[in-house]
Amino acid sequence: MAFAGRLRSSLPLVSKILRSDSLSAANGSAPQRALLYPIFSDSEFSRNYATATGKKEEKKVKLPLALFGGAGNYASALYLASVKANVLDKVESELVDLIEASKKSPLFSQFAKDLSVTKDVRLKAINDICAQAKLSDITKNFLVVATENGRLRDIDTITKKFLELTMAHRGEVTAIVTTVIPLPPEEERELKETLQEIIGQGKKVKLEQKINTSILGGLVVEFGEKVFDMSIRTRARQMERFLRAPIDIGNL
Repeated sequence: MAFAGRLRSSLPLVSKILRSDSLSAANGSAPQRALLYPIFSDSEFSRNYATATGKKEEKKVKLPLALFGGAGNYASALYLASVKANVLDKVESELVDLIEASKKSPLFSQFAKDLSVTKDVRLKAINDICAQAKLSDITKNFLVVATENGRLRDIDTITKKFLELTMAHRGEVTAIVTTVIPLPPEEERELKETLQEIIGQGKKVKLEQKINTSILGGLVVEFGEKVFDMSIRTRARQMERFLRAPIDIGNL
């Protein structure tokens, strides 16, 4: 069974665990911890996670870009651990599949964001999901630590930050193109080639299309820090401002 299929089939475990009378009422011993390292605060997480598994560091890894905030710290630590273990692509794929599968499970989303669910219940659910989905040790350790620190609700944001790092690692630059209807293949290719010429050699453009009928027509391209707005809506607003501007008769 493919990874995504295994992951989707494991999500019902959350429902079973949440409905377990023994767990919901438990005040006794916690389930066995999946990790043998301590819980880190957000400020400590970034510098400690990469060596938390107890393995000796064999090489130093530099981040391809600097991220800030709690989500940035978690994503950076996960990146460092993944690169050192030579499983960056695998961890990226697992996180993306996890996010996609969780979007199809309202129960999992509620479980991740509901802070009233006890830590023991969260850990039990995450460990069971990781086991059934056969996640790599790095991904499993990350999810468990995030769960212990109450950061499971931020998994979407952390994953987005992590993807920023993996893309920078591969020299990829995302260009978001918003149109009313999907671009025809030929126009998509021409736009991608144009953007590639702008950034030059050494980097690769990754085109992401979005549909937004409110722009009326044309397109909007978000590329790095630049925004090229060539939508009909924006042109109409510009024309409206021009028509409403006072006329200087003396210059006629």
